[in-house]
Amino acid sequence: MNFIESRGNDGKKAKSVTFSEAIKSPSASFGGLYVPEFLPQIDDDFINQSKELNYKEFSKKVIELFDIDIEEEVLDKALSLYDKWDDKNDVVPIKKVEDILFVSELYHGPTRAFKDMALQPFGYILSQIAKKEDKEYLILAATSGDTGPATLNSFANKDNIKVVCIYPEGGTSDVQKLQMVTQKGDNLKVIGIEGNFDDAQSALKSLLASKSFKTKLDSKGISLSAANSVNFGRIIFQIIYHLYAYIKLLRDGDITASNEIYIAVPSGNFGDALGAYYAKKMGAKIRKILIASNDNNVLSHLINRGYYDIRDRKLIKTISPAMDILISSNVERLLFDKFGAVRCKELMDSLQKDGFYQLTKEEHQSLKDDFRGYYTSDMETKHYISEYASVKNYLMDPHTATCIRAYDDIKCSRRKTVICSTAEWTKFAPAVMNAISCDWKTKFTDIEALEGVSKIMKTEVPESISKLFKAKILHKTVIQKEQLENEIEKFLEG
Repeated sequence: MNFIESRGNDGKKAKSVTFSEAIKSPSASFGGLYVPEFLPQIDDDFINQSKELNYKEFSKKVIELFDIDIEEEVLDKALSLYDKWDDKNDVVPIKKVEDILFVSELYHGPTRAFKDMALQPFGYILSQIAKKEDKEYLILAATSGDTGPATLNSFANKDNIKVVCIYPEGGTSDVQKLQMVTQKGDNLKVIGIEGNFDDAQSALKSLLASKSFKTKLDSKGISLSAANSVNFGRIIFQIIYHLYAYIKLLRDGDITASNEIYIAVPSGNFGDALGAYYAKKMGAKIRKILIASNDNNVLSHLINRGYYDIRDRKLIKTISPAMDILISSNVERLLFDKFGAVRCKELMDSLQKDGFYQLTKEEHQSLKDDFRGYYTSDMETKHYISEYASVKNYLMDPHTATCIRAYDDIKCSRRKTVICSTAEWTKFAPAVMNAISCDWKTKFTDIEALEGVSKIMKTEVPESISKLFKAKILHKTVIQKEQLENEIEKFLEG
């Protein structure tokens, strides 16, 4: 399978590229993204053959449908990294919380967040490509909290790879920051910038599109790539766990082949939601994808009102910081799939120039055919965490909890609903402690909160989290975003 460009071709780049080319150089014509030429389909035979497969085996079966140009040995070793999860035989537990509510726990990997699901195998594949080509690669990653730790963990000490991870100073949880600034690896550089995630992401996109920056890298024999979900190497692995959840419900008898399900996704950069959309288009019987937002609710406005508007908007810091985003990159891939390259470019150009675009009535209806949008305030999120901890004895992080409002809205349909749990509670312990202790005012330290939640809920804190507070701080750089290119050059020369 080849990959094409979301905004059309500029006559300079190839009109289609292989998977390996798309992940090595993810910036397409006119600043667009790479998308698959088509989506493969699953049928009854595929589903029946998949029911008894473990997650690693199932992942390989799905990826083979895409017929990508990655050697089988490399793919097998990439997927073998799932053996490092808490339980290699149950990589993604699907927990039944209520009769019709299931939680897909995507956080049982090395950094306790769903980003591991894609970045561990993606990181191995990209490093093997670099090694095979005997080329040096600079991997850029902008993070709102979880992409950074997962990227750094995946690429640490990999040959032929250097990584620069950009995070908004003060815009992540303390645990997320510690996971980054204590990460060992001579090939890693972590940079805090004054600003928010949108500033970090725009800086990354500017560097990816900068001819002068690429020329400087070329002179050093370095190629440029990215670990954010602008890279389809991330998205392909995010499709898998949605298909897996659907087939697991079939296997366990929770649904029949005639049943549709809802999938609820806490959404920031829209990669996880896009994976669910692609899974639906491939044949999983998903009635609708429920998009859960926090107070930065541009996505709920897009879905419910038919416009994307960031004019005069300021990003709001919430207790679900990985969703503190105003410009959701992967919406572009949805626009391309729905409306084609010409219209996608028109809409994205309008967003970049004016901070706004408006869908037609027909386009808006097309979005509503597949999605519903919701948003939840911080106080409501804490109440959901408290309710489910006390009544259901189920502990969830603030991102996962934003999905409960969507579930409350549709549960009268009695349709089975799968919530994507994107992070373990330990990464946001102070907010969780506020919630389950019903103490809304105390500003708990992370250590106080980890110990408090652990005691109240009788649950253990993973060693990978507890040891962070004794680890040495290795990365201390905090700069203005305008200084980023110069800081990266110093790192590469270093």
